[in-house]
Amino acid sequence: MPNANIVSMAVAFPKLVRTNQYWRERTPELLAVAETKSTAKIWSGEDNKPKDAFAEAMKPFLGDPFRGSKERRVLGPGESALTLEARAAQDALAAAKLNPADVELTIVTSFVPDQPGVGNAPHLAAKLGLGGTSFNLETACSSALAGLATANAFVRAGIYRRVLVVSSCTYSRTTDDDDTISWTAADGASAFVVAPCEDGQGIVGQKLSHTVETVESMYFAMVHENNQGRPLRLRAKPTAGKILRDTAEPFMRRCCEGAMRDAGVSAADLDFAAVATPTAWYSGFAARVLGIPESKTINTHPSYANIGPVLMPANLFHAAHQQLIKPGNLVLLYSVGSVSSAGALLVRWGDVKLGPAPEPGQPET
Repeated sequence: MPNANIVSMAVAFPKLVRTNQYWRERTPELLAVAETKSTAKIWSGEDNKPKDAFAEAMKPFLGDPFRGSKERRVLGPGESALTLEARAAQDALAAAKLNPADVELTIVTSFVPDQPGVGNAPHLAAKLGLGGTSFNLETACSSALAGLATANAFVRAGIYRRVLVVSSCTYSRTTDDDDTISWTAADGASAFVVAPCEDGQGIVGQKLSHTVETVESMYFAMVHENNQGRPLRLRAKPTAGKILRDTAEPFMRRCCEGAMRDAGVSAADLDFAAVATPTAWYSGFAARVLGIPESKTINTHPSYANIGPVLMPANLFHAAHQQLIKPGNLVLLYSVGSVSSAGALLVRWGDVKLGPAPEPGQPET
């Protein structure tokens, strides 16, 4: 039974870069009351519980109304989830020297899709001429990692040999400028090619878990006024902040320690950890929880803000591009999603081919 490994990967981002100045100019009144709004209520230092690893990592960012977010890529004219997915997929296939017809299975997450109801999988397959079959998979911000785990299972079972895993996030379409949740909402896409490899390489351990404890945190609402035809809006419930803070460490320990047990290794064996960074302090928090140097993590949040299921892939791509990860390294991948799932994979990194580095963005005017 063969192991599965990441053969290639790529990322794609919109051209437009939205900085904090966007809100300073357009909604200065919102800045004045920011500490009473959604983002500050979610990520607040005001509670009576003892300070834990999450609170300690968050503390340096509490004086910033944007909570450490600096730039984010947002969809511009002519861009959509599908255009980002197609670009990431084409770059990953080109890096692997594969044609679209060589793909036997494509797993797609569009969070959220370009059209109501049905995800982008059939649209992507039609646009690129992908071979084999395709289907949609969604588990919110953990979708890319769940896609990799699913691809691993198909390859190990001998059902498919070349699997394309594509994820996109278009949060900017689900938030409004007068809601501070928009300050972290951004867009992007990623793609992996997964194929068989030799034993002892590739994905060597995993642990996945649902996050049912977060069902009273975040949700999508249907809004029918001033929505420009896009009624979904991301919202936070009053309980969101406490729930997300209280569950962050247990989820991470459950999944990461479980994956390490599955692989028969410990944190001391890790060469690198590419974790999702939905907040600016999440990589620092992860280092504290895992007991590893922060130099063994990476944080692209200041450049991309919250890109949901693309968070872990973006950090992994940039770590590999900066040669922070080398063939033979043991790499931990971790992702967590609200009202969905969390998961960790341990990967014995191979000769992974990378798509092109993201081009510098164009400041939004």
